[in-house]
Amino acid sequence: MDAATTVARLACDQQTARRISAYLGEIFGEDDVACDAFEGDNEQWQVAIHFRDPPDEAVLRSHVAIAAGEAAAAALTLEQVAAADWVAQSLAGLKPVRAGRFLVHGAHDRHRVKTNDIGIEIEAALAFGTGHHGTTHGCLLAFADLAKRRRPRRVLDIGTGSGVLAMAAAKALRCPVIASDIDPIAVTSAQVNARANRIAPLLTFVHATGTRSQAMAAHAPYDLIFANILLGPLLRLAVAIRLLTAPHGRVVLSGLLPSHANAALATYRAQGFALERRIPRDGWMTLVLKRGA
Repeated sequence: MDAATTVARLACDQQTARRISAYLGEIFGEDDVACDAFEGDNEQWQVAIHFRDPPDEAVLRSHVAIAAGEAAAAALTLEQVAAADWVAQSLAGLKPVRAGRFLVHGAHDRHRVKTNDIGIEIEAALAFGTGHHGTTHGCLLAFADLAKRRRPRRVLDIGTGSGVLAMAAAKALRCPVIASDIDPIAVTSAQVNARANRIAPLLTFVHATGTRSQAMAAHAPYDLIFANILLGPLLRLAVAIRLLTAPHGRVVLSGLLPSHANAALATYRAQGFALERRIPRDGWMTLVLKRGA
């Protein structure tokens, strides 16, 4: 029998849902939890926090109280679900997410993909990054804009999760994409998703910490790099990302709270990058940077 995992849920208004999701995602880290804030079918917003390991309930409620008040902390419910089902339960109430021509959806929403859409189908797996989180959505919006103006020939996705960004790039550009993740389960999940989306031949998924991968180095320099991780790793990887980026190439950074964006920007400016765009989304900030000559 699959091991059980824990999911915490709360029904609330839109602002509270997004605030709790952003705060808990930063506190616990996306390697340990998946936080989703979404609008249910009854137009009431929901927060679902999925934990890889059982949380300390008192600590969890204290964090929710800090983010949204004591009433929200008291209303939070916790339950155990089978490990094989926890993301399925998370995705069950989620609507398709649109970013330009891209539509991230489950199998039950295939009919929503229009003729000119680029559909990205994501199903349940033990990996994060469904497109509903503000960081992934921000990156998709950034890429949708970039793809209108230029066609990168080599793309790297650091911290790929379920592979949404890598698949979006491969489908839109029809170019090779290297995608990495520190979590081997995420790599396996992304490979499964790539095959389901019939895009696997263009994608190479690697299990790697940061940029430590022969596959990454072999295909450098990159015209476009996604790094949807967190502030700490983004700062540590600034030099390595510069070395992997082609002159005039773009880097899309996410996993940043708005209060962290300037620190990331200062570090990357020191590496020769210039800011092209800020994209705030659901309590998170995405930065689009351009490397100099």
